[in-house]
Order: sequence, then structure tokens, then C-alpha cells
Amino acid sequence: MSEYFNIADIFGENVFSDRVMQERLPKSIYKKLHKTIDEGKELDPIVAEVVAEAMKNWAIEKGATHYTHWFQPLTGVTAGKHDSFITAPKEDGHVLMEFSGKELIKGEPDASSFPSGGLRATFEARGYTAWDCTSPAFVREDEAGAILCIPTAFCSYTGESLDLKTPLLRSIDAINEQALRLLRLFGNTTSSKVTPSVGAEQEYFLVDAEKYKQRKDLVYTGRTLFGAMPPKGQEMDDHYFGSIRRRIGGFMKEVNKELWKMGVTSKTQHNEVAPAQHELAPIYDKVNVAVDHNHLVMQTLKRVAGQQGLKCLLHEKPFAGVNGSGKHNNWSLTTDDGINLLDPGKIPNENIQFLLVLACILRAVDRHAGLLRESAANVGNDHRLGALEAPPAIISVFLGEQLEDVVAQLIATGNATSCISGGVLRTGASTLPDLKKDATDRNRTSPFAFTGNKFEFRMVGSRDSIASANIVLDTIVAESFSDACDVLEKAEDFEIAVHELIREYLDEHQRIIFNGNGYGEDWVEEAERRGLPNIKSMVDAIPMLLEESTIQMFEKFGVYTESELRSRAEIKYENYSKVINIEARTMIDITTKQIIPAVIRYTSSLAKSILTIKEAGASTRVQEKILAECSALLEETDAALTRLVDVESVASEMEEGRDKAVYYHDKVCTAMEELRAPVDKLEMLVDKTCWPMPSYGDLLFEV
Repeated sequence: MSEYFNIADIFGENVFSDRVMQERLPKSIYKKLHKTIDEGKELDPIVAEVVAEAMKNWAIEKGATHYTHWFQPLTGVTAGKHDSFITAPKEDGHVLMEFSGKELIKGEPDASSFPSGGLRATFEARGYTAWDCTSPAFVREDEAGAILCIPTAFCSYTGESLDLKTPLLRSIDAINEQALRLLRLFGNTTSSKVTPSVGAEQEYFLVDAEKYKQRKDLVYTGRTLFGAMPPKGQEMDDHYFGSIRRRIGGFMKEVNKELWKMGVTSKTQHNEVAPAQHELAPIYDKVNVAVDHNHLVMQTLKRVAGQQGLKCLLHEKPFAGVNGSGKHNNWSLTTDDGINLLDPGKIPNENIQFLLVLACILRAVDRHAGLLRESAANVGNDHRLGALEAPPAIISVFLGEQLEDVVAQLIATGNATSCISGGVLRTGASTLPDLKKDATDRNRTSPFAFTGNKFEFRMVGSRDSIASANIVLDTIVAESFSDACDVLEKAEDFEIAVHELIREYLDEHQRIIFNGNGYGEDWVEEAERRGLPNIKSMVDAIPMLLEESTIQMFEKFGVYTESELRSRAEIKYENYSKVINIEARTMIDITTKQIIPAVIRYTSSLAKSILTIKEAGASTRVQEKILAECSALLEETDAALTRLVDVESVASEMEEGRDKAVYYHDKVCTAMEELRAPVDKLEMLVDKTCWPMPSYGDLLFEV
């Protein structure tokens, strides 16, 4: 009998939520805390003391023994040191359990051990974590016990951001201020806050843990560096939305339960296109909470998989030849009184406020396409973007037929007098109802697609934080809103000015609109004619951080300083080099210690069998053919291995920076591909019992 539980009973039970705060805090303290949360006011130390005491007591009742300032350094994962609530024991042997307001507000982890890109010398250790009271604290239950996790920002002793949370919160402030300016122009005096809302769809692979352990490449790098395609991949499309296998269903059930307890609104689960690939999607939330929740989703997927004899792979391309994994960042702007700025309404051609917002977003994406591409750049995504499965590396915007028609009218005449409607879909069966159609189909090949009342940015990689993409989205749109308000606030006739500005922005930036097939080669050629950037690799994307226009924009809105941007570029170049270095060394290790010895054993056995068969007077034509092919491929493998060793040794001696990253991309990655080619062919020839690791078929179809 499967365990029964009621979602309503467990949802948010481990979250120090608004409801819990109302129950446990004095009314005056609760109101002052909410003033800080809602208006960004400085937190009163007296309020902090009361909140800390209530939070400690609540967490201890949940079984918590420790607390941690939970933060997001520039490593791509979360971090935190665990401190117990215990203070000095009393004379009678009992201990006091304390947690002060000072401990709630500020922590001090060692900043020298986290990537800083030169902002901190290695001997300068001090760094600070600061409580992000806009994201609720929660108790996380795992093998270490119950831990009170306090979402925090992380900065250096000298005040620079060393994390993703700090610039994200800054970007939220920036777009809030500029969006309110825009709303005031349209007579809105009631909305007091505009917040980006985000829903992050998370894709992942599940493989058997025992088979995973037999693959050094998966263990060390998260992806298969070798592997021939099995006879069946994803060609039959029978996995997508298919029946969820019992073992996977049990895993999903436990994941949901753990997420619901931490207040994560896990909503949708299904099989994805590739074998062994799945997806989980939450309901929308405020962007900083959505970022925190996505980290919890990734951590929970990994932890529950480990408990059930599985391994969760979050690499963007764990298997060559089958679809990789990303996460779709669904982004919209919502006021505190429930207005979605991206809702076109029933008659979008007459919704001038929406059309201005749309025009500003198109302008922002066109002006900063390279920067938006960089926000989704990581080493794994280089294998995925543009691989006829994910969005292409070219940024474009899908609007759909309805809005594309409205935009065309506005560009042509300055006025849109009509609007395409959805109509009715006739099912043709008497027992089925006719369905009301949306006015526009969807486009899965578009990297930035309008989907009814939001934009779906589909480039972000599976294991990446969604913070970087949202920092860029918030800031570039804030810039466009600001520029538009600068014009409109000075206009003598607002109605005329806003129509002219919408037309100007749409006309100037219409090149970014593309509703067609983003996978086609003809789009690559068309995009080049339009002057749209086609940034194919992470090392080519990183310079976008240091463009003069980028630096000026981020500094204008207080999101990044120039030194923070330069530090991030340095960290990303170093990260790229380190990842490829590990992959190259892993390939060398596997080839030297596993592949070549296995092939030698097989060919030696084959050669002996040929002699035996010849002595018996039988034909050995087939055996000799296989032996010749294996021997030739073994020679090719050895030569490719030598080349990889040579270029990797050169790369490892270079100084950190762009030149080293470029060398790894141009030389080492090429040598890795040259080594993989003969090895994958050998896998198709060598007896399976002799091959030293589980195959793609073993990993993808035996879960």
C-alpha cells in the first residue's frame, strides 16, 4: 500500500511563512517586518531580535539543531556553514539554545575560498552574508538532520557582490522603479510595486546509480565523453508524455513530497523527449523566491535519486545524439495589486500600455541580444544550443500571428485597427466538444517566445541558476522603460507621443522578430543578413559582459559595478578552462586505463581464435576483417590520445584568462572530439562483455 498524504496538510509545513510569522510574532513586530519586506526599509535591530527568537523556537520544534546562512556563490551551487543553536553550557550541565538578531541578519563565511575574480586576494578571508527577508526561511531535512536555512546575499569585506542573489535583488529594484514610472504615465496611482514573476521548468535525466558508478566520465564530468548510439534512441517519440514507469513514479512522488514541505509549488511532471529524461515545473513565484526554489528543486532531485538507487544528471548534454536538458525561464511583470503588464487583454491592438511594454521589451532584447545569450552561457550549454533540439544560439523573439500582425500594422501606419482572433477548433467527433483556440500557435524553436501573457526564455541550461538570465532580463527591460519614460514624461501630448514611440521602437527593432523555424540553416543565413549575433560558444559570449554599453547600463541602474563585471568575466574564463581540463584528463585516463587495455584484450583473444580456426581448416575471413578494423581504430585512438595529451599539457601551463579558455575551446575540445570518434566506433565492434563500461543503451533504457 503506497503512503497516503494530503498535499494541503504538508504544503509549506517547513517554511517560516507569512502565516507562521502572523501566528508567532507580535502584531507590531509583524507589521514592522513586513514594512521592511514590502518597502525595502532597514530592519530595526529590536525587530530582528524578536524574529530570530520566534524563528529559532519554530525551527527547534521542527527538529532543527543547526542553522545556516544559505547563499549562492559564483560556483553554480548553493553554500552555507552549519552552526548549532547551542551556546555555552550552564553550571548544572544544561545548555542554552540561542539565536540572536545579529546572527539572523549577518553571517561571516570565509570569502577567500569562493570565486571572486580578483576582487579578493587569497589571504583576505572575510566575507559577509546578509539576510534576504523577502525570501522565507525554511527547514531542510536530509541526512545531516533538520537545518534552518536562511536565504542570504553574499558580499566581500569591501562591499562587492560575490554571489547571484545580490545583483538579482538590485535588478528587481531597478525594474520596479522604472515600471512604476511607466504605469504612472498611464494614470495608474494604485500599484505600488512591480515584481518580475518567474516559473522555471526543470529538465533532468535519471540513470541507475550502479551503472553510473561504472562510468568515470559521468562521475567526474556529469556527461558521457564516449558512447555509441544504441539501435533505438528517441526516434519513435514514445517516451515523451508517455506512461511514467513505476520506479520513476516513486521517485517523483518523493520529490514532490519533499518540495511541497519546503513550500515549492511543484505542479507538473512528465517524461521528456529523450529516453530517461523527465521534467518538473512549479507554479510562478516572485523571481528571487523562484531562484531559491529552483536551487531546492535541483538539490532535491539529486538527493532523492541517491536515496532510491538512482542518479540525477543535470548536465545540459549528458548523452551525445539525444536531446539535452535545459530549463525554460517563464518571465512576466506583475504589480502588487494583480496587474500583469504582459497581458495583452482581449483587444491587444487597442491596449496601448501593453503595446508600449512589448515595444520596450523588443528593443531591450535586440539591443542586448549578445548579453542575453551570455546569461545562458556555460560549458555544457555549448553542446546543446543550436543542436536541433534546443533554441539556436541566435537570439530572436517569437510573437505569434496575432501580435506579429498588430506590429506590422503599427509599423506601416502607426495604428492597428484590427486583431486576429483565435476562432474555434472543430473536433469532428460528435462526442467531443469544439475547442476555443488561442489566437497563436506556440514555437518550440524560439529562444525568446511570447506565450500568452509572459515571455519564455528557453536558453538557460539545466544545472544553471536562473538568476543570471533574470538579472539581465530585469535590467535591460528597466533600461528600455527608463528611456521611454524619459521621452514621454517631457511630451506635450502624451497620446501622440506614446503612439509615435511605439512605432519608432517597433520599426527600429523589428529585425529581432522571427516566427519561423529556428532550427533551419536558412534562418542562420537570414539572421546574418539581419545583423543578429550568432554566438556559438561560451568563450565567445563572455566578452558581452565587458561591452561598454553593458557596463554603462549595469552601473546606471546599480546592478553591477565595472569591477564586479570584470571579476565575473574572469571567473567564467577560469571555469571554462577548468571544466575542459577535467574532461580532457578524464578522457585520457579512461582511454589509457580502460579503453585501450580492453581493446587489446579483445583483439588478442580474436587473434588467438583466428589461429585456432585456421588450424581446423575453417575460414577466418570475418574474424580477420574485424581484427583489422579494430587494429586500425586502435592505432587511430592511440594517435588521437597522443594529440590530446600534447595540447592539454600546453593548455594546463598557460596563465588563467581569455587566451587559455580560447585555447581549450579551439585546440583541446577539437582533440577530444578526434579521440572520441574512433573509440565510439570501437564500441560497436568490440564484444560487449569486453567493453569496460555500460553503454548508452544500458543507461537510457534500463532504469
